[in-house]
Amino acid sequence: MPENTVTVPLAPMQPDDVADAFAYLRALQAGDMNTACAVADDTGPELHRLLLDVAARVFIPITAMDDHDGEPCAHSFLAAALGRLLLELLCHSVCLASARGIADAITRFTENILTEDRGDVADVLRQLEAAGMKQAMEAHLVRFTVV
Repeated sequence: MPENTVTVPLAPMQPDDVADAFAYLRALQAGDMNTACAVADDTGPELHRLLLDVAARVFIPITAMDDHDGEPCAHSFLAAALGRLLLELLCHSVCLASARGIADAITRFTENILTEDRGDVADVLRQLEAAGMKQAMEAHLVRFTVV
């Protein structure tokens, strides 16, 4: 099997990168375009890569399904939900190659798959940010204690 992001663990993000990406996501999710634009301006073209890193960390663990000899498993609904999400994004003409499109995909994925109640999206984004920041800080500290 070729190695890909499902079979190879993702390298931790830098703490500042986690903070920037989630500041942009939270601002968009809250409808605060002034803050989103300010974060995008401050981060520059790097925002695109940061949001792709976050998307990988949000989508991959959730959509990786167990193989049960080709039979549907308890998590099989995720494939259908992901398909509906991608269709929804296409129907709304979301450009998945732009920072705004990636952020929209992460927010919609969180809303449609990771939450029971659509009002919980901001809470889930905060939890995802905290997990990403924890991983980034642990990796950052290890790097400096080993050197």
